[in-house]
Formats: sequence, C-alpha cells, structure tokens
Amino acid sequence: MLKVAVPNNPSPQSSGETPSQSTKPTSGQVAGYPSGRGDNREKQFSIPDQAAGLRKLLARSSTQVITVIGARDGLGATSIVTNLAAAFTRCGKDVLVLDENVAHDNVANTMALRPRYDLLHAVHGDKTWQDVMLHGVGGASVLPVARAMQALPKLDGMQRDRLMGALLAAASDKDVVLVDAARDGNSVCASLSGDEPLLLVLNATATGITEGYALLKQMATHNGRQAFDIVVNKVRDEREALAVFDNISQVARRHLQVQLEYMGFIPLDENMKRATQACRPVVEAFPSSPAALAIREVAQGLLRTPSLMNADEQDRLSSVMQRLMSQSRRGAVVAALT
Repeated sequence: MLKVAVPNNPSPQSSGETPSQSTKPTSGQVAGYPSGRGDNREKQFSIPDQAAGLRKLLARSSTQVITVIGARDGLGATSIVTNLAAAFTRCGKDVLVLDENVAHDNVANTMALRPRYDLLHAVHGDKTWQDVMLHGVGGASVLPVARAMQALPKLDGMQRDRLMGALLAAASDKDVVLVDAARDGNSVCASLSGDEPLLLVLNATATGITEGYALLKQMATHNGRQAFDIVVNKVRDEREALAVFDNISQVARRHLQVQLEYMGFIPLDENMKRATQACRPVVEAFPSSPAALAIREVAQGLLRTPSLMNADEQDRLSSVMQRLMSQSRRGAVVAALT
C-alpha cells in the first residue's frame, strides 16, 4: 500500500483509492435542456462530408488546447477554468471553453449563462453550433459538450461528422481552448488530451491527495499519460503547496513512472468565494487579490509550457480531433456489437 504524507494532516488511506463517483446522466435528456428534437432542421450548418475534408481543415488550425481536471467535484477545477479563461482574455487571447460537466456548478452555470441547448442538439441537427454557443461577460465563449461526449459511442456516421465539424468550426478562430473535463473518472476530453497540457487540480487535504493520486494512476495506466501539470488549490502559502507537490511527485515518479510539473498554487482567499457567489471570475471582480494574482501566474506559466510554445511543430487541436475521430469509430463498432 502506498502512502502519501501530508503536512499537518493525517496520511491518506491508500494510493490505490479511486476517485469518488458521481451519478452519470444518460446521453438523452437532462434536467434544464429540451429534448433536442424540434423543428429547426433547416438551421443545420455545413460540415465536411468526408474524413479527408475534415483532416484538411484541421491542418490549418493552430489553436492551443489545455485540459483541466479534478478528481471529483468540489476541488475547484471549474473555478480555475473560469478564471483562467478570464485571465487569458485579459491578455488579449480569444478563448473557447468546452464544458464537459452537467453538474449544476459547471462552467456555464458558474458564469450565470443558463444554457437552454447543448452540443448534442447540434449533433442531432436540431440546432447549429452557433445556436448553442454561450458568450460570457468577459469575452470567453462556452460550448456545453457534456451530453455529446457521453453519447459519442452511440452516434452514427452523420452525427459524428456533425460533432467534429461543430467542434472544429467553434474552435477554428480561437487562440486557446480550455476544457473543463468531466470528473466522473470517464472524461472523453481528458482521455484524448495526448501530449497537450493537462492541468490536474490538487487539493492539499489527505483525501484530496489520495484522490488526485488515484486519478493520476488511472490516466497513466489506461490512457498512457506520462506527464501532468499540477496546480495546488486552497493552501495557506507556496511552502505548503510545494510540500504537497514534492510529496506526490516523488511517489508518482517512483510507482507510475510519470513526470509532474508544478504550475503554481491558489491560496485560500475569501475574495474567491465572494467572486463565485457573484458569478464573476476573481481576476475581474478582485484583480488585486491574492487568488487573482496566483491565477494570472498560472495562466502565464501555461502559455510558456514547451508544448504550447512549439504549437507550430505539432498542431494541438488537429491531434485532439484526430483522436476523437478514431475513438468515435471504435465506440461505434463496440456499440454495434452490444
């Protein structure tokens, strides 16, 4: 049994503990969304009919893709996504957020956007991707993709083309795509992240570290992920954050043969809570607060990571989309056999 020591906290139960599971909605209707079978089929958008055409379009993209994930709800991953989006837009970046969570505290609801439709409606041909795109006050766009990702294995060929055509079109003119990955242990977006930056939000409590390590182990074992960026959330200071990071980094390197990169920490800050209650990013509501300064530092660090600085050498969005096409086809075969 692996043990991960925590400063001023009891040791976690076991490094093999799995993240807590949330209830997964089906790929059909969810609370707050219409059924998606309306009379708007005349609004369908134009998409490539052939995979070759889609690949040709993908080759022109230079969008940077950053996936953010936490082991479970309540660790602050969504808050960090919304604040990173605000920080990037304040730096002049055009940002799209792919919201893979259906929980009430997902990105869309955190920003008080209250979506009526999602990407699955566009996949079914009932809405266009422009119809379901949401626009935040700070300038970032949000595309609710949770149900479409869950439905991926059951989509037919035309629906898969619509899905990838919509994602490509929505992201094609963006500088950065931020993904708020599902936290039920089955995130499609996180599993497709490949070598693109994947930011794991780590909580400094004993339970949070144990759950974070379990997620690292799952992604290293099942997805072959070998590198993770780490941000330590809700800590008193950087000394505590570094102690937590160094501890889990050593264990992960020894037992999982993966490399962790320290991207920074988010301090305990009452202003973060106040900004969240007002449905605003802390970098906008309280730009001089400790949490806002820390978020901006993490954002700058992410833009300086080698994988993003070398985006011209290997197009990031293209890589993700190619893996999505491959996984969707495998899922279709599995669905046909079950």
